[in-house]
Amino acid sequence: MAPTAAASGAARSRMNIGEVLDQLRPEFPGVTIPKIRFLEDKGLIKPERTPAGYRKFSSQDVDRLRYVLLMQRDHYLPLKVIGEHLDAIDRGLEPPPIDAVVPTVPSVALAADGLPSAESFNRRDNLRLSRRELVKIAEITEEQLEQLEQFGLITPRPGTGHYDTDALVVAKTARELADFGFEPRHLRAFKTSADREVGLVEQIVAPHKRSRDAAAKARAEEAVSEIAALSVRLHATLVKIGLRSS
Repeated sequence: MAPTAAASGAARSRMNIGEVLDQLRPEFPGVTIPKIRFLEDKGLIKPERTPAGYRKFSSQDVDRLRYVLLMQRDHYLPLKVIGEHLDAIDRGLEPPPIDAVVPTVPSVALAADGLPSAESFNRRDNLRLSRRELVKIAEITEEQLEQLEQFGLITPRPGTGHYDTDALVVAKTARELADFGFEPRHLRAFKTSADREVGLVEQIVAPHKRSRDAAAKARAEEAVSEIAALSVRLHATLVKIGLRSS
């Protein structure tokens, strides 16, 4: 059977090790084929293999090689640290500044007034933080994290043990509230209020979600994001009004 156009295109996009060397040598004259094989042995790149055992590199493989070589040449980082950088990138984080000890986290999408936009409710990212990373980046203690989990404010992703962007935002916000005397147990009221709002939103869009029409389901998902953003705006404004009148 003849290969499809997509398969043919994918095959053409793969490079052998000599072609990779030709791409990298103008920027890294000292790179050699044994060097590339060594970096593969260390697990920093994982090129495909043909049935005959020949390596086939994608453009992503070349980008990873370029990153490794750059970190070695310009910053003298050991391969173990570079591997941690690449692992962070694979998990949706940004690699840390060279003088930092933890990765940095992409900015959360906010509306111009500082309130979450509908797009932020619809946002999905691949951020995965370990427990240690969450504690470090959010600047909380292990005990505070345990309490936040105890009161249902933070939960790891099912089946992974990792934490996502939302868990990080909750942890950092809880830490900032702690400066004003709020303890995790005080934050249960926020969780209860949020659960009530979620229940109300789901009640409104449930008939559309049950529809067999794919377009209706898509509109329901959009409506959830828009209603969520509006409810947060209303909630924040009502709190602001209440505090001004108190």
